[in-house]
Amino acid sequence: MLLSRVADSLYWTSRYLERAEHTTRLLEVHLNIALDSGDALTSRWNRLLDALQQETENPDLSDYEVMFLITFDSENPQSIVSSIASARENARQVREAVSSEMWTHLNGLYLHVRSLTMESVWKGQPHEFFRSIREGSHLSQGITDSTMVHGEGWHFIQLGRSLERAISCITLLDVQLRQFALKKPERLSMAEYFDWLSFLKCFTAFEAYCKLYTADIRPERIVNFLLFDATFPHSLHFCVDRIADALDAIAETTALPKTHRLYRMVGRLKSRLNYDEINEVLEDTHHYLEDLSRQITHIHSAVYETYIYRPVITTSFGA
Repeated sequence: MLLSRVADSLYWTSRYLERAEHTTRLLEVHLNIALDSGDALTSRWNRLLDALQQETENPDLSDYEVMFLITFDSENPQSIVSSIASARENARQVREAVSSEMWTHLNGLYLHVRSLTMESVWKGQPHEFFRSIREGSHLSQGITDSTMVHGEGWHFIQLGRSLERAISCITLLDVQLRQFALKKPERLSMAEYFDWLSFLKCFTAFEAYCKLYTADIRPERIVNFLLFDATFPHSLHFCVDRIADALDAIAETTALPKTHRLYRMVGRLKSRLNYDEINEVLEDTHHYLEDLSRQITHIHSAVYETYIYRPVITTSFGA
């Protein structure tokens, strides 16, 4: 059985890496929008900050200041640099549990971001920087899958990645739908069309969506795809399936019964995503997504209660 501290560190290593990749992806999309349209970024920052659950006391930050907050601000625990540093630190603490190749790559990614400054990226090629982070994260996943034994530790890595991705999916959907009510208009305006197109790109989902629905952009189809498609890696359904798979594998190594509270919670959420339909979401999108978010949060807490904060069993020898 894996030590609790090892499971915890592996779980958070993958969560932090996934968070860095997700943040990078959203920033790339927003910069591309500004480049293509010629518009200022300022009008979009609030929505981006909400989607990344970033808080700032100053609502009048400049483009440069917002970019610094999200990318290089080491005092912001949610920034890209902080996320990569936290992933590296968690992996360092359990160096014996990860492969040499995985550690070498993660350490190299950390040294890469530490060697850069906001000034050099802002004046140079920010897209190059974002691509290096995104590709570094993808490569880290591939190296991990190719070089680690697919045992309990590897399954905690998959669990952390899928849970982080599920939370990001729900949050991003909720922010988008607060801005754009989910309705079925006869035709989207040009501005609405490009906003929903960019939204798909935030999930790297445009090509996958087109293969299923063609390039006919319809908000209700997008939401249906991102919530209920079981084959797309960034959909909520796919993420919850991977959470269930990882927990099933962990249960086999720990002899935890599948009737345990944690597995009942995941089973209920899985069943919901299998049988719910988009019409049920349309009735009250915010409440629906809020309830999904609550369930994911409870699953995270149950993982900790079950595998990380294990109760200490003491033996009384009597007098």
